[in-house]
Amino acid sequence: MKVVLMAHTPDPDWLCTIAGRTCYSPLPMHDIEQGEKGCEAWLADKIERGHESVLEHASFTFSIEGASRALTHQLVRHRIASYSQQSQRYVGMEDFKAVYPQSIMDEPDALLAYNDALFVIQRAYKEMVKAGVPKEDARYILPNATCTNIVVTMNGRELRHFFELRLCSRAQWEIRELASLMLTECRKVAPGLFHNAGPKCHDCVQPCKNPFVR
Repeated sequence: MKVVLMAHTPDPDWLCTIAGRTCYSPLPMHDIEQGEKGCEAWLADKIERGHESVLEHASFTFSIEGASRALTHQLVRHRIASYSQQSQRYVGMEDFKAVYPQSIMDEPDALLAYNDALFVIQRAYKEMVKAGVPKEDARYILPNATCTNIVVTMNGRELRHFFELRLCSRAQWEIRELASLMLTECRKVAPGLFHNAGPKCHDCVQPCKNPFVR
């Protein structure tokens, strides 16, 4: 899987800080100075207090390559976001690639069965398209493992919520990997917004060794 941060609000930490300071200042946003505390300290304080609406002023757009359809079915359940996904109606899947779970890779018999099933599906898809079946109908046979590309745009607040849920050790492994890659990119451009983003593991019955525990 590959994740590229294609675009984001310029200087997200600064924008969210200045926008938030509007709530406490008689001045309009364009006349407010950054302040002595700096962006990261100010944002940390407001996030701790639950004043996260200011994070909605920043947006982030990701290009995600090589994720499975199983993953994107989970991803699009996050509704405060915009999605543009590779269409199986218009893009031929004759030579589709598939995601291989590690649990299958570790078992030779399971891996053999997996590969056999993918081969049969691919051959059937090709035969249907060759016979004149529209791609939008032939796609019904494709598995959840089929790789896809998707563009995702979320604001800062929704991304923090996404990371809280999907970086938890109880989340499905592939979307947890995606969340990890996305968070790494976010922290490069907005360390204040995402310095403590991740699961709230203090509520878990069994503490885990998740590297993103706060």
